[in-house]
Amino acid sequence: MDEPCRDEICLTCRDDARPGQVLTPPGDAWQLAQVRTDTGVEEVDVSLVGEVVPGDRVLVHAGTAIGRLEQGGEV
Repeated sequence: MDEPCRDEICLTCRDDARPGQVLTPPGDAWQLAQVRTDTGVEEVDVSLVGEVVPGDRVLVHAGTAIGRLEQGGEV
């Protein structure tokens, strides 16, 4: 049987996502965009949600945008 996670944060078993706001569009070679979340600015893979532009709001889990959020409000 597998041992439970003992670390404070575990990307494989943590089951939450954070809202984020796209700051820069993704580059050409990789679909990575700069996104501001409640924990700071991070590079996020946006390939699952399609084209994004600065100001778009996305749901981020483990460095990947997994969905879009309705516009409005600050992150």
